[in-house]
Amino acid sequence: MEKLIVISAPSGAGKTSIIHDILKKREDISFSVSACSREKRDQENNGKDYYFLGLKQFQQKINEGAFLEWEEVYENQYYGTLRSEIKKIWSEGKTVLFDVDVVGGLNIKNQYPKECLAIFIMPPSITSLRERLESRGSESEKNLEVRLAKAEKEISRNKEFDIVVLNDDFEIACKEVENAISKFVKS
Repeated sequence: MEKLIVISAPSGAGKTSIIHDILKKREDISFSVSACSREKRDQENNGKDYYFLGLKQFQQKINEGAFLEWEEVYENQYYGTLRSEIKKIWSEGKTVLFDVDVVGGLNIKNQYPKECLAIFIMPPSITSLRERLESRGSESEKNLEVRLAKAEKEISRNKEFDIVVLNDDFEIACKEVENAISKFVKS
């Protein structure tokens, strides 16, 4: 059976680091590169980190029905999953792994309830989340406050996921995620 694994969390909770750890260990899983309308950051690569479409092209793809799911996460900042990306990974005989926000993750889970394992990465606290986001040095104070307000809303939806993993010890969190994925893929 073709399977999907969604990993969601508030920004700064460590989901991307956990995903990198999983991808290093599992050749049967492939990362679904999301599309976005925002500008590329210096360290990011098109087609590897995101498909950077720009606002106009992103909206055109919405109108074409090219997305499995999409969301306007912040004003004029869209993120979504291209259907073509899922088909490509499944054609390789691999399980699809998503790094998506909470709404996107739940949208995927609702479309594929039996084929999808949805994992929520819980930060230890809002204070630790703030510290992680500040240490990135990429957010203005205003953007930081917007992200933290969004994080509180996202945390309130954690019970809608199949599994919640607390990330206060990175190694333990990675092991819990890896164990959940192994059980799911074998089922």
